[in-house]
Amino acid sequence: MSELKLFRQDADGRDVGLRSSTVALEVELQRRVEAGLEQMLGIRFLASEYATGPWHWGRIDTLGLDENGSPVVIEFKKGSDSGVLSQAVSYMAWLESAHHEFEALVRRVLGAEFAEPIDWRRPRMVCIAAGFSHHDRVAVQRLPERIDLVRYRAFEGGLLSLLLVDSSPGMPSTMSRRSRERDAVVGSAPAAPSPAGVGLVPECLRDLYAELDEALTAWGELEVAPLRHYIAYRRLVNVASVLFRPKHQVILVYLRLDPDTVVLEEGFTRDMRGVGHLGTGDLEVRLASAADLEKAAPLIRRAFEAA
Repeated sequence: MSELKLFRQDADGRDVGLRSSTVALEVELQRRVEAGLEQMLGIRFLASEYATGPWHWGRIDTLGLDENGSPVVIEFKKGSDSGVLSQAVSYMAWLESAHHEFEALVRRVLGAEFAEPIDWRRPRMVCIAAGFSHHDRVAVQRLPERIDLVRYRAFEGGLLSLLLVDSSPGMPSTMSRRSRERDAVVGSAPAAPSPAGVGLVPECLRDLYAELDEALTAWGELEVAPLRHYIAYRRLVNVASVLFRPKHQVILVYLRLDPDTVVLEEGFTRDMRGVGHLGTGDLEVRLASAADLEKAAPLIRRAFEAA
């Protein structure tokens, strides 16, 4: 993997390379990421240095809940230490056995409305380090867990870069008994784990969705995660959330874009800030035809580049 390089233009208009380094102390990296956790990674902060008890023996660097309702374990290493991956996997075993404890933590920190819809099928771990070995990256593709390997660099001028170097969507975990009971009550089956979420797509919208899927993935690799109510397209954070309204034969796409940077068009784009809706993203785009999708293409590209 090539090294990320940043340049700053000097007073003479010349590009000057910025020197990168690792942090002096691991806790320095941890505290900085925790302070901007939701903006950087789309994860709500729950706890730092969380004790897992005598059986699992350890402290999780950071616990969080991501924008799709998935529990997240985050581990940091200031250098290139392959132990970060095995440590995170170990803590995922604790998470599997601590559903009630984790839900109580979410209620205490974020509120009851966040604890009820936790998606226990897709727990996630994020490993942030200065580098990862070839063996780490091979392991990520073999392990059943959902894993993101993120490389960091600190630059002069207070800049910090986070680069997703490898990712695995993992295999959906068996839901907790409580989750199964809740689904039985509301009558919603778990989303099919197909790559493009075909099981969620109404027949009348499948052709349009196929074109939308191509448009969303045209600019680079994205994880496509079929969730209970929508399909998430994500890098480190969600680029877009896709919902279906078959009654109106419309696909709703919520993009991670600032609505203030878009000329809104009634019936096509809408500012969703402060408006409750399923999925994530502040800009709603309504697609009813291939022509709508063509018009939305520049917005999709901007959302991808911003994520």
